[in-house]
Amino acid sequence: MDERIQLQYGCPAYIEGIGTPYGYVPSLGAGIAFCALFGLSTIVHTVQFIWKRQWWASVFSVGCLVEVIGWAGRTWSAKCPYNTTAFLMQISTLIIAPTFFTAGIYILLGRFIQVLGRESSFLKPNLYLWIFCTCDIISLVVQAVGGGMASGEADKIDGDTATGTHIMVAGIVFQLFSITIFVVCAVDFIRRTIRNRLLQSVTGSVIPLFAAMGWEGYLITREAYFIALDGAMMVVSVAIFNLLHPGWMLPSGKPDSYKMEVPR
Repeated sequence: MDERIQLQYGCPAYIEGIGTPYGYVPSLGAGIAFCALFGLSTIVHTVQFIWKRQWWASVFSVGCLVEVIGWAGRTWSAKCPYNTTAFLMQISTLIIAPTFFTAGIYILLGRFIQVLGRESSFLKPNLYLWIFCTCDIISLVVQAVGGGMASGEADKIDGDTATGTHIMVAGIVFQLFSITIFVVCAVDFIRRTIRNRLLQSVTGSVIPLFAAMGWEGYLITREAYFIALDGAMMVVSVAIFNLLHPGWMLPSGKPDSYKMEVPR
């Protein structure tokens, strides 16, 4: 069996001249730090949604937990940089994790529309969740198919990972496109309700999530950029929802009972 294939199933230290799947050896310190940060946020989010009985907000806890798993995979890779299981563990979870937060934002925007009145949006509140979550699921399925194809080829001697990589990138591009459309809808909502302070949570967290998307290319193969544009941006996003949790931002009661007129 080829030496590179053997390295994928063991835990050897970095060997000079033999590249890793990352293009570098992941930092052990960064892996531990982000595991701790996302782990702390998981606990805080769980306490918050249980305390305020905002059960839908559990998506933020799940998203943080998935981030912990992903950074645990990178911590593992710091010691075993060639291990395929560790690499696939981190790349799959770190691609999926932001989806839980975008789903939370879709729900949150729908709740705001219920609070402020139907006039605050050209879409019905529930359509945000159905349309954009469906787009996220489609993009993740495409990415999973492409990633599986690329991984299967990577296990072969002289395997061609190009097709799988292109399919996976297509899934990421589709996801970015759907998020862009959502941002356009959110901007329209903001324009209609600019005077309402409830907008802070949505607008402050969408931008970090947008910056966190990505997988292939120059930036992702240099750890400093990955830490800054993925890890740090996601920490900012989850922290915003810790500080401006929907349980404190949204009024209590049934949605139909607290509609109000939208400033024109």
